[in-house]
Amino acid sequence: MKMLVIKTARFIGLLALLVLCGGSARAQRVRGELRLEVHDPHGAAVSPAGELVSEANGVRRAFVAGLEGRYVAQDLPFGVYRLSLLAEGFAPWSDLVEIRSEVPVRVTVTLGVAPVTTQVQVNDSATLVDPYATGSLYSIGRQAIEEHDAAQPGRELLDLVAEQPGWVYEANGVLHPRGSEYDVQFVVDGLPLTQNRSPAFAPSFDAGDVESLRVLTASFPAEYGRKLGGIVEVTTKKDVPAGWHGRLDAGGGSFSTTNGAAEISYAQGVNRFSASGEGFHTERYLDPPVLANYTNRGNAAGFSASYERDFSTSDRLRVSVTHNAVRFLVPNELVQQQAGQRQDIRTLETSGRIFFQHTISPDLFLSFSGSVRDSSASLTSNSVATPVIVSQDRGYREGYLRADLAGHSGHHDWKTGVDGIFSPVHEALQYTITDSTQFDPGTQLNFQFPYQRKWDVEPSLYAQDQMRLGQWNMSAGLRFDQYWFIVHESAWSPRIGLSRFVPALNLLLHVSYDRVFQTPAVENLLLASSPLLDAISPSVLRLPVRPGRGNFYEGGITKAFLGKLRLDANIFRRDFRQYSDDDVLLDTGVSFPIAFTKARIFGEEIRLDVPQWGRLSGYMSYANQSGYGQGPITGGLFLGSDAANALTDTSKFAVTQDQRNSLHARVRFQAPRHAWLAMGAQYGSGLPADIGNANVSDLLAAFGQQILDRVDLVRGRVRPNFSLDLAAGA
Repeated sequence: MKMLVIKTARFIGLLALLVLCGGSARAQRVRGELRLEVHDPHGAAVSPAGELVSEANGVRRAFVAGLEGRYVAQDLPFGVYRLSLLAEGFAPWSDLVEIRSEVPVRVTVTLGVAPVTTQVQVNDSATLVDPYATGSLYSIGRQAIEEHDAAQPGRELLDLVAEQPGWVYEANGVLHPRGSEYDVQFVVDGLPLTQNRSPAFAPSFDAGDVESLRVLTASFPAEYGRKLGGIVEVTTKKDVPAGWHGRLDAGGGSFSTTNGAAEISYAQGVNRFSASGEGFHTERYLDPPVLANYTNRGNAAGFSASYERDFSTSDRLRVSVTHNAVRFLVPNELVQQQAGQRQDIRTLETSGRIFFQHTISPDLFLSFSGSVRDSSASLTSNSVATPVIVSQDRGYREGYLRADLAGHSGHHDWKTGVDGIFSPVHEALQYTITDSTQFDPGTQLNFQFPYQRKWDVEPSLYAQDQMRLGQWNMSAGLRFDQYWFIVHESAWSPRIGLSRFVPALNLLLHVSYDRVFQTPAVENLLLASSPLLDAISPSVLRLPVRPGRGNFYEGGITKAFLGKLRLDANIFRRDFRQYSDDDVLLDTGVSFPIAFTKARIFGEEIRLDVPQWGRLSGYMSYANQSGYGQGPITGGLFLGSDAANALTDTSKFAVTQDQRNSLHARVRFQAPRHAWLAMGAQYGSGLPADIGNANVSDLLAAFGQQILDRVDLVRGRVRPNFSLDLAAGA
């Protein structure tokens, strides 16, 4: 470990030197800042009411400037905004503002005295298409987050992401973007979360703290790495109004579901503070394997607090802490329920974050950020569990450091930086088989994997530049990653995007290429790599799980129609080496990463958005995709008959996320007096369901006839599904 720390320190030192000496390179966090100052013709401060709107980004932010005439809008996604101001006794004012860099944009407005009659025509159609984008992304604004009420607690944000083209929901809220298994990265206020964030693995996000989401599946900024199946940028609320304010939410529903959240905030001058807490109880937390919904209770609670201070107009510090806990039961199959099985899982997560920014000059911006996150999970079984009694304890304490330098020069917006993950991972597990007939002959009936701990170290360097020349735009980036955990590997990842805007048609054409280097899932990787597992079965195959490598291609268009509609259409292809998947240790429910030699995913996506057309708004998204993987196995743990074929089976197979057709749609009507009505629908053609050599009678005993009727055993797929949702609010 000492030598590893020395090597890491040398590597970080080299990267820091490259950042300080580096030139025109830029990696987008795709978030900027607007600093507004308003005064009258004599120079006196004016405090107007305002609105900031970007239809392409799903942003509609109302505000009131301070008494000194100033207002700061933080964390604005890059794009075109309509800024409108209105103050009593002054003429209304409206104009377009572009946010292109992390360097704050300063806007000074002089409001004229209102004439006898004044009328300003405000049209947000100019913000439907970003003329400088080099790829497609999908934005989810505050209104959509507030109005969405998930059928199962803890899935509010996951549901919204799953509605975007190319994303498929699997059991227990697992998201799969464009055929990738678990390679989803959440980026919360610029800090990455690369581990599995589905309800069975991690506490949920408090949707009440979230301002907006942005979803990317191509044209990735070079600063993003490690998990690139899809990126979900989560921006928390930071526009804390002056004085004391509070929020209290409470709700309930079927399956004995209750939930509540509370928030308090205070802002005065250069200081801003907020704190919130939330929790829920439900009798339907995970997706049960049988219709009866046995042992499916879940409870969660959490709190967060943040403090922000502007030391000057150039310096800002923000610190935050969060703590979340989830306790739930594992749903039983029919046989397990009859035996009286009970399995409990508890997940805890505590984190602290710090962010500092310094504006060096009007065109140069420096930021530092870091976090420490302690995450743990435990699984216990009672003495009558079948076919195996299992207990587990695993977790990690992740440290993350990052430094960025961003600037603007002529037609260039650039940024360069370094980051690194430093995480000691620990795992322990033991099991006792209670029904040996369910396993291959010779399988060890008792096994113990004692507590083990190992460091996961992942430093990186990245740089990117966005260039504009007339109606042409290009983003070019380069990233370098190192991965030191079970195996040691490194890679360079070039990325490039090109677009052409046609003003006469309000049309953007774009193509992109991303080279990606994806690290394996950390969950249970120590267990799957241990030689102690060689004693479990007479036939055992253990191969180290290596990072995956891929080439992602996308081409598409974005077009506005009638000043009210926006169409996004894309075609894509993804080629993988070391394609990641997961498997389960015996029948313990403990999953671990595996890898196949290669895979290819390709398809088409369409999304039609109507941000606002009179009282109507809505969207329709459709994705058609196909994906296949190919052996032999290149990483993971395999026992018994699976081990015998793992190294020789080169056949092709449909990847587990290969749903050929997915459709989502929603229509919303804004009724008088702030009331609204909405109707949504979704359709899926069905995921693969390969039962292998399983006995149908055993499946019937475990899951019941009604569940088996939902599977087409001949085609090896789940049958198509359709759902219709109705919602209303005020």
